Amino acid sequence: MNFRMHSVHFDADQKLLDYIAKKVEKLQTFNQRIVDGEVILRIEKSHLNKSEIFGNKILELKVNVPGQQLFTKESSNTFEAAIDLAVETMSRQLKKHKEKKQIRKADLNDL
Repeated sequence: MNFRMHSVHFDADQKLLDYIAKKVEKLQTFNQRIVDGEVILRIEKSHLNKSEIFGNKILELKVNVPGQQLFTKESSNTFEAAIDLAVETMSRQLKKHKEKKQIRKADLNDL
């Protein structure tokens, strides 16, 4: 499984990239057919107070499975917390996608 990681307008340290890679690798347990994916790290520089509430670290996670691209976007005060939220959300999406595929396959076998 090949995941590309991008940090927008800053350089992410290797410790953070290793942490993200470790978390993203666990997604393979939820769906074996993951083709590739992309992680985008971004720091929002907002003058609004809402960045204090939700956090200014934004993480986008895209995962490509055959026939579909799954996406989640999470924000938090740290990238570590954001990747934890994103992996949790993506694991639910992968499970749901896999279940839909199995249901469709079962329906086709009934024909």
